[in-house]
Amino acid sequence: MPGPGRRPLGTSGFSTGPLALGGNVFGWTIDEPRSFEILDAFVEGGGNLVDTADVYSVWAPGHRGGESETVLGHWLRERGRPPGFLLATKVGMEMAPDRKGLSRAHILRSVEGSLERLGVDRIDLYQAHEDDPGTPLEETLGAFRDLRDRGLIAAVGASNYTAPRLAEAMRVAAAHDLPPFVSLQPKYNLMDRAEFEGELAGVCRAHRLGVITYSSLASGFLSGKYRSPADVGKSARGARAVSRLTDRGRRILEALDQLSEESATPRSTLALSWLMDRPGVTAAIASATGVAQLEELLAATRLTLDAAAAGRLDRASA
Repeated sequence: MPGPGRRPLGTSGFSTGPLALGGNVFGWTIDEPRSFEILDAFVEGGGNLVDTADVYSVWAPGHRGGESETVLGHWLRERGRPPGFLLATKVGMEMAPDRKGLSRAHILRSVEGSLERLGVDRIDLYQAHEDDPGTPLEETLGAFRDLRDRGLIAAVGASNYTAPRLAEAMRVAAAHDLPPFVSLQPKYNLMDRAEFEGELAGVCRAHRLGVITYSSLASGFLSGKYRSPADVGKSARGARAVSRLTDRGRRILEALDQLSEESATPRSTLALSWLMDRPGVTAAIASATGVAQLEELLAATRLTLDAAAAGRLDRASA
């Protein structure tokens, strides 16, 4: 059974806290010493799931991918693996023109690289980062089965799948005795609701999938620090956040502003708390570039919005 504050991760046999630490910033917007500080504080605050990907951060000048996994691996070797600590990484997005997708050959090649960078013998949750329509689902899931049978991964998850493709993957797994996905990573937050809350949420419920949301603060927009186009330079994701300054986006910020003032609670804490309490959500992924920022994220795990506050955010983001 899950321990205090823990939630079952689908049918994986694992349980996790409601906050998953996003590793995309490791080795990109924060260096290794700062990454170590964040990881230490996350574990001290009760966190147990860190999510990364082999592709992080191939987009940065001079990077080749694998930087995040490398930093995380150095931390694990230096600190030792905390009890109950879960590692989740992903495969499938383009590392190079000849290194992408979910073919058997690419998965088998990629997992070896991830294991080496992380410095571990097994990945707890190995996720298909995005769908690969050009590769048969039987081939992808068959490769995951072989990795599981070899003890290199424990469970398989998906990210960025549409409802029809997710349902088809679950059907194929059942029909061919292949490992089913135990979790889904959808983009889901106060700004981005429609994509998940309809058919996709229904598929997750039907198959008892854990739901681990990404972009949980809408690229930082829900923290309230992006108020005009002039704020685009506030972070590496500023342009994406500023693009959310629509009428609806401003309405959501206004609701968060009011609740923040009334409760003396940071906007990011409120937005994450709303998300963690949504039906079916197992954990919300959020990244931090400083310990003070991480404390605001961890505070959401100790906060439950009352019905009135949650309703105000529901209406503002409808």
